[in-house]
Amino acid sequence: MNKYLGTLMAGLAGFGAFADVARAQWASEAGFAVIQQQCMKCHGKQDLPQASGVAALREIPGEKIYELLTAASNSTHQALNLSDDDKRHVAESLSGRLLGSAAIGDAKLMPNRCSANPPLGDPAAGPAWNGWGNGGNNARYQTAKNAGIAADQVPRLKLKWAFGLPGAHAAYGQPTVVAGRVFVGSDAGWVYSLDASTGCVYWSFMTRAGMRNAISVGPVKGHGATQYGVFFGDLKNNAYGLDAQTGELLWVTRVDDNYAARITGAPAFYEGRIYVPLAKWESNSARDLNYPCCTVRGSVTSLDANTGKQIWKHYSIEEAPKPTRKNSIGTQLWGPSGGSVWNTPTADSKRGVIYFGTGEATNQPAPNTTDAVLAVDIKTGKLVWSYQGYAHDAYILGCSGAVKTENCPEDVGPDSDIGSSVILKPLDNGKRMLVAAMKDGTVFALDPDRKGALLWKNNVAVDPSLPMSGIVWGGAADDKTAYYGLSGGGVVAVQLSTGEKLWLNPLKPPPGRGRPGNSAAVTAIPGVIFSGARSGMLYALSAADGHSLWEFDTAKEFTTVNNAPARGGTIGSAGPTVVGGMLFVGSGYSFGGGDKNGNVLLAFSTE
Repeated sequence: MNKYLGTLMAGLAGFGAFADVARAQWASEAGFAVIQQQCMKCHGKQDLPQASGVAALREIPGEKIYELLTAASNSTHQALNLSDDDKRHVAESLSGRLLGSAAIGDAKLMPNRCSANPPLGDPAAGPAWNGWGNGGNNARYQTAKNAGIAADQVPRLKLKWAFGLPGAHAAYGQPTVVAGRVFVGSDAGWVYSLDASTGCVYWSFMTRAGMRNAISVGPVKGHGATQYGVFFGDLKNNAYGLDAQTGELLWVTRVDDNYAARITGAPAFYEGRIYVPLAKWESNSARDLNYPCCTVRGSVTSLDANTGKQIWKHYSIEEAPKPTRKNSIGTQLWGPSGGSVWNTPTADSKRGVIYFGTGEATNQPAPNTTDAVLAVDIKTGKLVWSYQGYAHDAYILGCSGAVKTENCPEDVGPDSDIGSSVILKPLDNGKRMLVAAMKDGTVFALDPDRKGALLWKNNVAVDPSLPMSGIVWGGAADDKTAYYGLSGGGVVAVQLSTGEKLWLNPLKPPPGRGRPGNSAAVTAIPGVIFSGARSGMLYALSAADGHSLWEFDTAKEFTTVNNAPARGGTIGSAGPTVVGGMLFVGSGYSFGGGDKNGNVLLAFSTE
C-alpha cells in the first residue's frame, strides 16, 4: 500500500464515512435536523446566554465540536442521549466539513501529480463547459464543434479515467472544463484542478466548508500575474475567487450571516461580476417547537469578480423577517421567510437583467415572489418584474398528520419550487423566450421582452397527480426543443414554440435498483441528450425520439488515477459536461429514501 493510500484509508476510518458510504442522508442535512430539535433547546436562547449561539458554534472546527459532545464530563450534552452518529453529524453540519476530510484531501498526497503546470490558456478560446449552464443563458447545450462527439460516436464511449474525491460523502459538484483542465469541488471541502485528458492533478484548495456547486472561470484584474479566476461558493455562505493557474486564494466574501442559509446553487460569472444564489436549510425540521421558525430569505448577491466586494444584494422576499408570535413552549416565531434560490442566475444582456427562480415560502401568507421567476436589474439589483408559477405555497418538511405542529403553516403547500435555472432562448421568428420548470412538472414560457408575459404553460410530469414527480435540477434546450429529467422517472422533450410534450422515455431502472428517478440536470449536444439516474445509470438518448443510444452503470467501485477508494451511486443533481471529445460526470448524490452515495468523478472518451 503506498503512503498516500495508507494516509487516506486511515483518515477515512477515523470517521467511518467510506465504510458505509450509502448513509440515508448526508451529514450536514442529518446534523442540521439534530441541531434544530436538540441543540437549540439551549444554544441561542436569550435566557441562556452561557450557551453560545449556533452562528458562533459554526466557527469551531468539527473535530473540537465532536470532542465537546462526547466529553464524559459534560452532563448537559450527555443528557441529550445523542447517538455517536448524531454527534458526528452535528459536528460536520456546524463546521461544514466531514470529520477527517481536511487531513486527506490535499493534492500533495496524491500519486498522480501533473509533472508540470503550463500556463493556462484563454478559457474562452477553445472548447469549454464553463459553469453550471455552459453560458449565460443556462441552456446546458454544447455545440458540435465544442462537444467533439457526434451522435453516431456516442455508442463507442468508454471510461478513460476515474478520480476519487477523498473524504467526500457525496459527489455534488458538477465538473467545469476549460482550456483542457477540469475544475471540480467536493462536500469534503476541497477544490481540484485536473488535466482533462489524463486526470492528473495540478493543485487543490481547502475551502472553509464543503462545497456542492459548479465552478466558473473568468478573467480577473489587479492580482499581479494572475489572468483568470475560479469562482464558487461553500456551505458557510462564503464566495471565493482563486487563481485558476495555481489555486491560490484571491479573495473570499461571506454573502450572508444566517447560519441556516446555504450556497448550494452555482454562482454565475458574467462580465466581471459574480452572482451568488442563496437558499435556506430551515425546512427539514422547522416544525420542531424549539426552532424559531423561520428567518432565511433566498437572495442573489452581486460581487466584483476582481475583489469580491459586494455590489448589491436582492432578497427574493423584500420584507425582512420580524417577530410574529410565540408558540406554546415560548419559542419566538418569525416571518416572512423562504423563497430559496437553488439555481444559477441567467443573464440577459439585451434587457440588462438577470433571471432566477425561487422556492416556496416557509410561513403564511406566501409572498408573490415565491415559486416565481424574478427579473432583477443587473446594475442595481432592483426588481424589474416577477411572474409567480404557483401561489400560496407555504411549506415545511414533515408538516402532515400527527407530526404537524404549531410551527407549521396552517395550509401546507405542495413545495412546488422553481429549483432549476431559467433558460433564455432565441426563437426562429426573431423573438425570445424564458423557459422555467417546477417540481410538480409544470413547464412554462415567458416573454422577456414583454415583462414576463405568459406564452404557454403545460404539466409534463409522468403523473401530475403524484407529488415530487416533476423537474428539480434542470433542463437543456436546443433551437426547437427543451429536455427535462423527471424525478418521477424518465426524460421528456417539450416543443419550445407551443409547450407540447413531444416524447417521453420512462427509463425504468435495472432490476433491484428501486424506483425510477431522473432528477439530475440533463445535457444536450446535437442529436443527443445525456441523463443521469437515481439508479446510478448514465443514459444517452436520441434527441429526435428519446430512444436509447448508450448507457453506463456508475453505481460500482472504480480504480482511480489518484488511488483514492471511490465508488459511484445515485446521479441525482448535477448533470454531465461534454467538452473536446470527452464526457465528464460525478456519481454519488444522495438525498435519502434508497439513494446511494458516492465520491467519484468519471471521464469518458470515444478513443
